[in-house]
Amino acid sequence: MSIAAALQAARQLIPVAEARLLLCHQLGCTPAWLEAHRDELLNATQLAAFESSITRRAAGEPVAYLCGVREFYGRDFSVSPAVLIPRPETELLVELVLKKAKDLAQPCILDLGTGSGCIAVTLALELPQAQVSAADVSAAALAIASENSRRLGASVRLVESDWFSAVGAEQFDVVVANPPYVPANDPHLAQGDLRHEPINALQSGADGLDAIRQILAHAYEHLCAGGWLLLEHGYDQASSVAGLLAVAGLEAIEQHRDLAGIVRVSGGRKRLTDAVPAR
Repeated sequence: MSIAAALQAARQLIPVAEARLLLCHQLGCTPAWLEAHRDELLNATQLAAFESSITRRAAGEPVAYLCGVREFYGRDFSVSPAVLIPRPETELLVELVLKKAKDLAQPCILDLGTGSGCIAVTLALELPQAQVSAADVSAAALAIASENSRRLGASVRLVESDWFSAVGAEQFDVVVANPPYVPANDPHLAQGDLRHEPINALQSGADGLDAIRQILAHAYEHLCAGGWLLLEHGYDQASSVAGLLAVAGLEAIEQHRDLAGIVRVSGGRKRLTDAVPAR
């Protein structure tokens, strides 16, 4: 069967754009090569592998897991079902950290719940003067983050840690996190790609804010004086997160919209004095 015929058959089950991505992955080629060789014949092994990936995608498996890669901030990151698939809206977190850290000579940055490492690795590459640490409670996720760090040439210290539990008394200029924030009963968890992603990286209690509360319980003590905490959260959680940041003793609270106009990131700064706020 030719490439053109295989793609024509695949589009009966999945969008043609996804079929092209899967076939490019299978053949190890670029989209341009694929388009220029539409009449080339696939051998039996190639065709069987492609048809298998089409069937799995039609059953709901994410393209990112089938290809084992997802682009983030202009770089390809390895992914597996052990980690959340990087989203474009999370690039907002990277942009905000870069702004907070750009004038520091040697900023210390901690990425909590690093997953694939896309945030930590990107920050280490964009801020070569920074000392970047990345924590995750999942050893499987840290293995993926380690692979991405090595392959992309980033210097990142990886720590197996339940939020701050294994970082001792360390303090950081910026702490950043894209924690789980979906309410446990949210119907979206049973739809689309979310069905195949790690549930512990998605849901977080009845209102989706349990993980954010856990982070904020110890964030203040792990920030340097004047240090920033930046959190991604759900589309309808901005007001609640701003309130939690204030209760945690952070000041200069900021909220930022993603490209869709949704308030997606909230953050606050530790006071310039080192006093721990009363709770």
